[in-house]
Amino acid sequence: MEPFSFACSSDLKEDVHIKISNLEGSQKPTELTVLLENPQLRHVGSNTSTHSELYVTVRLWSDSKPLTLPTETSHKNFKNARTWNEWLSLPVPYSEIPLSSQLAVTVWDLYPAGGPKTKFHSIPFGGSTIPLFDKDNTLRKGRIRCRIHRHKQADGYSQSTTPFEVQNDGEMTEMERLEGLMKKHEMGEIPENKWLDQLVFRKIEAMERDSLKTLAQLRRQAQSRITNGASNGDNTNGSAKPVEDEGIWYLHIEFPRFDHPIVFTDREYPPPPISTMQNSASDVRLKPPPEVSFGPGIELDIDPSGHPAPGRLIRIYDPEVGVRDNPCESKHRRLVRSSRTGVLDRDLKPNAKIRDELNVIMSYGPLHDLTDEEKDMVWKFRHHLTRDKKALTKFVKSVSWTDQSESRQAVSMLSKWTTIDVDDALELLGPSFENPDVRAYAVDRLRKSDDDELLLYLLQLVQALKFERPSNTQEENQDQVSEAQDSSLARFLITRAADNFILGNYLHWYLMVECDDVSDQQGAGARQLFAQIEYDFMVELMKRPDGPEQRKILRRQGELITLLSKISRDIRNSAGDRTRKIERLKKFLGDPKNELTTFQPPLPIPLDPTVHIVGCYPEESNVFKSSLQPLFITFRTSGGQPYPVIFKTGDDLRQDQLVIQIITLMDRLLRKENLDLKLSPYRTLATAPYAGAVQFVPSSSLSAIISKHKTLLNYLKHHNPDNTADLGVRKEAMETYIKSCAGYCVITYLLGVGDRHSDNLLLSPSGHFFHADFGYILGRDPKPFAPLMKLDPAMVQGMGGPQHAYYAQFKQYCYTAYASLRKSANLILNLFALMSEANIPDIRLEPDKAVLKVQERFHLELTEEEAIRGFEALISESATAVMPQVIDRLHGFVQGFRA
Repeated sequence: MEPFSFACSSDLKEDVHIKISNLEGSQKPTELTVLLENPQLRHVGSNTSTHSELYVTVRLWSDSKPLTLPTETSHKNFKNARTWNEWLSLPVPYSEIPLSSQLAVTVWDLYPAGGPKTKFHSIPFGGSTIPLFDKDNTLRKGRIRCRIHRHKQADGYSQSTTPFEVQNDGEMTEMERLEGLMKKHEMGEIPENKWLDQLVFRKIEAMERDSLKTLAQLRRQAQSRITNGASNGDNTNGSAKPVEDEGIWYLHIEFPRFDHPIVFTDREYPPPPISTMQNSASDVRLKPPPEVSFGPGIELDIDPSGHPAPGRLIRIYDPEVGVRDNPCESKHRRLVRSSRTGVLDRDLKPNAKIRDELNVIMSYGPLHDLTDEEKDMVWKFRHHLTRDKKALTKFVKSVSWTDQSESRQAVSMLSKWTTIDVDDALELLGPSFENPDVRAYAVDRLRKSDDDELLLYLLQLVQALKFERPSNTQEENQDQVSEAQDSSLARFLITRAADNFILGNYLHWYLMVECDDVSDQQGAGARQLFAQIEYDFMVELMKRPDGPEQRKILRRQGELITLLSKISRDIRNSAGDRTRKIERLKKFLGDPKNELTTFQPPLPIPLDPTVHIVGCYPEESNVFKSSLQPLFITFRTSGGQPYPVIFKTGDDLRQDQLVIQIITLMDRLLRKENLDLKLSPYRTLATAPYAGAVQFVPSSSLSAIISKHKTLLNYLKHHNPDNTADLGVRKEAMETYIKSCAGYCVITYLLGVGDRHSDNLLLSPSGHFFHADFGYILGRDPKPFAPLMKLDPAMVQGMGGPQHAYYAQFKQYCYTAYASLRKSANLILNLFALMSEANIPDIRLEPDKAVLKVQERFHLELTEEEAIRGFEALISESATAVMPQVIDRLHGFVQGFRA
């Protein structure tokens, strides 16, 4: 389809405008006999002069009700034609008019004699009603000719008696077609040709005059037939009288023209609160519906028999339902959960039936909402559930924290609970839990984690700082920090980061990126929060014996990143080809003034603080071909080994950083299950909202390998030859290739990684297969018909084909990895929940659905056997999909054309 641009009426804040152009038509002069029979007609202006003074009023209607007062044209003294050419403005903006809006346009004639049906010495010359929106719900624009219904005032009813279009004027069909072409000419849709256009316009005017005369003659002939028939005795009662020839009249009006079509769009109101009342399964009416009276002209629902449909009701939403508590239920909850019942509940144990129901509740995922009955059940058996570590999050959800008595009981229960897992502690730090005591309890659980485990969740814990609420404790001593404040998440992170430089390195850069994010999505309050935590971290760091030295290292890292960012922007914006830019990069890195060839003392690189660099190799630097032109820099480590890094500006690496962190976590979870899938998550660090560094892993893309070696199997044979092994590839390399393919297939499917093609699928000489470039996640993909899992046929051929034992082994690794990660689904979902307010592109699009998109791929509602069977079908479908192969071919063709 061709692109179609339009604007929404809700965004158009201008008032409704209409231009009254001119009135055209003719009528036979009133005969003297008629004037003698009715002397009052002598005072009607149009009967005394063919160019008498008329004026026009316009009024906005909707649903048979007027929305504005009439707006009228100014006084005009006509000489040759009744032409106003005047714009009228109605005091209603387009953004507020409903879809059923109509303009009632009435032409008024002067009648000084007055009378009961006159209006300020005026009578209706004729009227016409025109809807503002056409049948396509698009605002009308340009010139329009409206049929004038003589001696009728325009009405704005839904079934108007004065429509602007009359279907029985068959002789005007050709004129309407010509008017449509003239309108296209005015809008620029028909090319302009001045000398020919003048001839055409004159011809159309002549045809229009002839058409009006023809219609008038036909009407007079029809009238004469009626009169003759009456005189010949057709009218037996002799009541027929000659009727005045009113002629055919049209009023030309004009609507404003806009650059794009204006499509009606209703105002989006905030969603109403969700009712806590359960809808009944059957709709039972206890009494008949009340009778509803409708105003004139309002359309009714008509049944096939022609009678109005019974039972039409006007439904009104009650916003108090679901917001205000039911007094009976609130009283019941307070009685059930009062402190008096606490003594009885301590020895209460569930029977077999209730125990099964509790087990079902405990199996719910972190996104499942408990019903009121389930909450009451969990509260009732809370003492029994203290031995179940998975029950604490369900118990916290069951507490009404606005009730002080209930809140005090719940807080006292926290210390009695058995130690919970880390995934539950992370859930308690999410946006749904605001009680400071609950969050302090979750932080106490995190204190038991070692630094390596804490590093896996540090990115999410920094984002969880946005959900922290200040403590409400009033009896704090100014010289002593309260227990709630001492166990807060911010104080915990600062303390642990000050004791461990690796944690401190990443905490510093995570906070600096958030402080530098000046986008509207971040907000000034969040920036101020992170800046305060960064300041407190530096203050705490100076209290340590080696704190000044660590702070100096962080400052040197900042200077290095500033230099790299400057040269990256300068090279990207400089003129010249890629060769000149590479020479400029080498010259900058080798310049002694920049102090990049040698670092003294060695500097921990921010990307990986365990690696100390002492300088760089300017001669090995490079500039990549991509649009952002990232820099390739090889640093020299203290051990003498090279450490290649890709540094880029103009791209937000926080999404890639999140995906790599999740891959690293999943790798650790799989290793705990004794399943090493040879994953190689390269390090990624965002140093600014639109800058960052990526570890370079020596490898080749699938497209480059196929272009040079024809198949992946030939590539593996070339780097890992073994004539005695199956397929001629060393067994360790083939096993690495199979395992890494299985691991990345499962992980990228769970994360919904999109935009997969042969240029971002990489393979190292040792057989490690991995993905790069995570610009699309959570199911987003710029390509049509994208598969749920990327399993390229070239990858299968590298295992010997779909019939080889290696491919069966690959599928078995996929099943095992998928089943293992499903066991840790709550941990992964809680990590994504903590990132709900992070300024990450694919999460920012739909923050409330990000976790749901990950959850639906785990299929937690299925048993393990059913989930593996479904994953088996997914592998078969992905391996034989045709559209991904076609798109990969097109992508390769485009990349080759660009090169």
